[in-house]
Amino acid sequence: MNVLSLFDGHSCGQIALNELCIIPDKYYASEIDKHAIAQTQLNFPNTIQLDSVVDVDVSKLEHIDLLIGGSPCQSFSFAGKRNGMSTTENEEIYTLERYLELKSEGFQFEGQSYLFWEYMRILTDIRKYNPDVKFLLENVEMGDKWERVLSEAIGVFGVHINPALVSAQNRKRIYWTNIRVKEVGLFGELHSDIPQPKDEGILLKDILEKEVDEKYFLSEKLIKCFEQRMNISKGYEFKPTDGNKKGNTLLQKAGSYSTDNYICVSQRGREACLTPKRTEYGKQIHKQYESGLVTEQRKNIQHLEPREDGKTNTITSVQKDNLVIQINRSIESGGRQPYQHNRVYDTNGISPCLNTDKRAPSIPFNYRIRRLTPNECARLQTIPEWYKWECSDTQQYKMIGNGWTVKVIMHILKFLK
Repeated sequence: MNVLSLFDGHSCGQIALNELCIIPDKYYASEIDKHAIAQTQLNFPNTIQLDSVVDVDVSKLEHIDLLIGGSPCQSFSFAGKRNGMSTTENEEIYTLERYLELKSEGFQFEGQSYLFWEYMRILTDIRKYNPDVKFLLENVEMGDKWERVLSEAIGVFGVHINPALVSAQNRKRIYWTNIRVKEVGLFGELHSDIPQPKDEGILLKDILEKEVDEKYFLSEKLIKCFEQRMNISKGYEFKPTDGNKKGNTLLQKAGSYSTDNYICVSQRGREACLTPKRTEYGKQIHKQYESGLVTEQRKNIQHLEPREDGKTNTITSVQKDNLVIQINRSIESGGRQPYQHNRVYDTNGISPCLNTDKRAPSIPFNYRIRRLTPNECARLQTIPEWYKWECSDTQQYKMIGNGWTVKVIMHILKFLK
């Protein structure tokens, strides 16, 4: 089998195939990041690198049996501007034909999500000589409009899978594939028929390292700033409690939930009536203030938003989206490890105390907050331990954030016949 992987990154597709004991005769990879390419060649030295996706010419490659890729998602994501695929002149692109026409005329495109059409260009070219080529495309969950555009272009409606089923990470994605399909509705629309993976019940506590370098912990100064701010939308407040008293378990509407010493929080921003203009956001607000569009200058005030399900948020290259609160740290271990002594337990003796009850939201007196380590992020993406890393922490965070959850890709590819 010959495989062509677009937007290959550090080759999560090849990792998944390897884990399934499927070794391609040839594995072509299109990638432009030099660090990701180095990682791929370190682990899979037989990979044939093709550089940018816009330069891929399938007529120069051997017969392709499987096309895989995850095109850039920023313009589709609910966390972004959601302007989809368009030119810099704001013409939205709904067909491959129109994209190729605009490309040939030299038009510039907004962001990078338009590169989906390069995936479609290559898939269309492969289908000319191999109508039965199997494909897999991944992207973020998006609005109905753009999801339908992608589905109609590729010829099959995708399956929505949350890798939280097979990992400790909440990362909702859409996977378009013809590896297994079914007809749906009166007009027989093709839908991907990949079943949902079995829930393995993996939580944040299952992937954390026992020994963590001090460099990953937040400073006491920053933590004190968080303690003085409240998340207005959910009613959380970080407030030290009396160490001689016992606290409550993390509460949900459905009842109590054992945190088992750890909880994931995000460092989010909220508008406040303050000043400077050091950031791009601040400059924008300052211009609006000068033009009279807003009456007060504002800036982003950072606060922490806890999760209540034992999972992390989606791993991205932005590390502050996933911080770990380690509560009731051990004094003897220098605060790094939660040994049995020095813990404060809840009133029922079930778990260490952390409370998000609106009546008295608090965190116990003895806790620390840190970033996830690169190795923990790799575990969240279910990258196996045998995969070798020889790059900086910064590059590893970036690659992992842009990559796939390997176990989901394995789940889909195991239906290959």
